[in-house]
Amino acid sequence: MSFRFRSLRLALFVTAASLMAPAAWGQVADVKIALVAPMSGGMARQGELMKIGAQLAIDDINAKGGIAALKGAKLKLVIEDAGDKVETAKNAAQRLVASEPDVVAGTGAWSSSLTLAVTEVTERAGLPWVTLSYADQITDRGFKYLVQTVPVASSLALNSMPTVLDMAKKVTGKPLTTVAIISDSTAASQAFVKPLREGGFEKLGVKIVVDETFTPPLSDATTLVQKLRAARPNFLLFYSTSFPDAKLVLTKMNEFGLSKGKLPVVSVGVQFAGPEMLKATGAELLEGLTVVAPNWTSKSQADILPELIKRSGEPWLGQDTISTYGDVWMIKDALERAGSAERDAVMKALRATDRADGPGRFYLGDRIAFDDRGRRLGGAVGLVQWQGGEPYLIWPERLAQKSPLWPKE
Repeated sequence: MSFRFRSLRLALFVTAASLMAPAAWGQVADVKIALVAPMSGGMARQGELMKIGAQLAIDDINAKGGIAALKGAKLKLVIEDAGDKVETAKNAAQRLVASEPDVVAGTGAWSSSLTLAVTEVTERAGLPWVTLSYADQITDRGFKYLVQTVPVASSLALNSMPTVLDMAKKVTGKPLTTVAIISDSTAASQAFVKPLREGGFEKLGVKIVVDETFTPPLSDATTLVQKLRAARPNFLLFYSTSFPDAKLVLTKMNEFGLSKGKLPVVSVGVQFAGPEMLKATGAELLEGLTVVAPNWTSKSQADILPELIKRSGEPWLGQDTISTYGDVWMIKDALERAGSAERDAVMKALRATDRADGPGRFYLGDRIAFDDRGRRLGGAVGLVQWQGGEPYLIWPERLAQKSPLWPKE
């Protein structure tokens, strides 16, 4: 091959490469964020709702140009199935950090017991994590790569019960003086009922007449409900993290004649406000049931909520979907402020979040901000109530979709 011919080939190659460069070199790598959630097992429905929220947010962010500070980089969702056991959740987190070293941040894992296991792994990996789980222990461990977007369980318990008591008295004209507690043994349940059991209700002038704890899964609710019928409390505080367990107790209460307003139920856990509960029990049995929810859709999302509901394929959106939607937007906001996809920079920006607008409107309360433990500052107690076959936010009043009711005897 002559020198002249080789020179010509080289010139043609350089010219071709330069023509291709804008397309090839101008591409910006996707920014991966993770969702670890129970996609199988007894909590799979909650995981699916979180997945819907995450994907809706990613679609909206990418459609609006991606991450501007990173030259329009698009977000990409990586999902790991946490299952419904601590060990499977831990394994999911380990798979994530081993197989996806370029993941920038993540959210999950719904149940506090699962979240405690997942965040042990993500903390060691230095992976920024956002969670809607609200057990106090989550942010009591001194972790640096973690933020908690809802009020912790002890705060939620002590702030929600006075609201429930005031609401009931306003509607019926009578104070509530006795309560039954039925809760499962998970970390979130016990964190919620512990301060109420250990003096919280007593300070409110309410006597605990039944206090039962069960280990999921619950095979038979007969004994629990028999104790309720014998004690006849003014209301039941019921905390179950599993939809099948919740359905079993409410169905058994109906069999024993304790539904339809005869024993008002205040529940904790958004599975009580899902379409599955309506399908399982019917609107009549759910009417007036009140759900303590750390987050829910509200007037703050009125401008986008109908369109989100339509795209989701769900009849309504609740905590799991709107919180995860907000989590992704908050990570996006942190990426913009950090101007980097480097984990430490993103985590620093997450901890520095203080927004009443933007991602702040997807969480109940005046703003989303965190203390030096990553624990939510402020926040509001949400009360959701079944009315006419659909759950509506009834508290805080300024964000409420309906006025509260209280089942009457």
